[in-house]
Amino acid sequence: MTTSTDQNILILGAGQAAGTAVASLRQFGHKGPITLIGDEPAPPYQRPPLSKAYFKGELPEERLFVKPLSFYETQNVTLRLGTSAKTLERANKTVTMEDGTSLSYDKLIIATGSRPRTLPVKGADLDGVLTLRSLADVEKLQVYATPGRRIVVIGAGYIGLEAAAVARQMGLEVTVLEASERVLARVTSPTISEFYQTVHRQNGVDIRVSARMEGLEGDGSHVTGVKMADGDIIPADVVLVGIGILPNQDLAEAAGLLCENGINTDAEARTNDPDIYAIGDCANREIVQYGYRGRLESVHNAIEMGKIAAASICGKPAPKLDAPWFWSDQYDLKLQTAGLLTGFDQAVVRGDMEAHKFSVWYLKGGRFLAVDAINVPGDFMAAKRLVGSGAILDPQELADVMSDLKSLVLTAVS
Repeated sequence: MTTSTDQNILILGAGQAAGTAVASLRQFGHKGPITLIGDEPAPPYQRPPLSKAYFKGELPEERLFVKPLSFYETQNVTLRLGTSAKTLERANKTVTMEDGTSLSYDKLIIATGSRPRTLPVKGADLDGVLTLRSLADVEKLQVYATPGRRIVVIGAGYIGLEAAAVARQMGLEVTVLEASERVLARVTSPTISEFYQTVHRQNGVDIRVSARMEGLEGDGSHVTGVKMADGDIIPADVVLVGIGILPNQDLAEAAGLLCENGINTDAEARTNDPDIYAIGDCANREIVQYGYRGRLESVHNAIEMGKIAAASICGKPAPKLDAPWFWSDQYDLKLQTAGLLTGFDQAVVRGDMEAHKFSVWYLKGGRFLAVDAINVPGDFMAAKRLVGSGAILDPQELADVMSDLKSLVLTAVS
């Protein structure tokens, strides 16, 4: 009889969530076979450095790996890299690969991540129109990373702005086009957006918000520029598209798993099939601190869900949930976000924006929701303790940097 510790585990995907799940399964005592399938040649690796240190050439590929290659050998984990699953048959618990081979499982973890949205304009298929989601993507982009080359970044989210900052530091001429009226519109407040727009412009980046494109221009095969709705053409040697991501849920959806902007999971990362789990970017989970469901595109989420799924499979207690957190490095700025600021009605600035050391605290009806902290890690750590507490904070005390934030936090949660 197969027990929970010797079941055959199959993991689809090779990102941070998958790598964490493998390590956690062994940590929690799973003795049975584990097979991990990834469509890239590399083992599970971290993606955030792709748009920062790895793009700049400051970080070797091996430093991105969640675990060194030797780990999988010593832990008896089978890696099947450079391939992907084609179909999932839940009735007989098998996954059919691209080459026609079938793999069986007792428990399946889907960690297929996400893919970049494609640019829906003429010329989007030209050479030199790139995304930034994989090691291969960075290698293509680095070909153009020489002083004086011209890069147009379409989309001013975290990825777009991080890449813009690195490109500018490497001496490229950088233009950022954002369809919304401000940068980072989906993830932060107007206060932070205006701050980053100012910083990028001070560093020589041409940021254009409320930008309307007509299409991409080319010389027949390679992109040469971006044509705007007003007829203006912005010259480009390379165009980087960063307009968001979509969850890779097609395989799960075709197999009859419940999907709603991601693969729906319960508190144990389990789908509506009790033998199938979903983790990371592709999963739609319960965000308990805020009382609703959604996808979290973050390192925190990948690590946490990997541990949760492994604990459930091994019959171990679920790990304590952490507050949702995110970060972004641009120039000399480290933005750390604790919590989700959706629905805030008040933003309180604490610190010195001119000195690039401040935080913005988001409240709703006086209750704490989230914080954006720039170069003030202490504020970030204090705020993490408050996420989900429902604490009521005094805006005047928050804004006063002479007030003891630790005492304020202790009072709020007591």
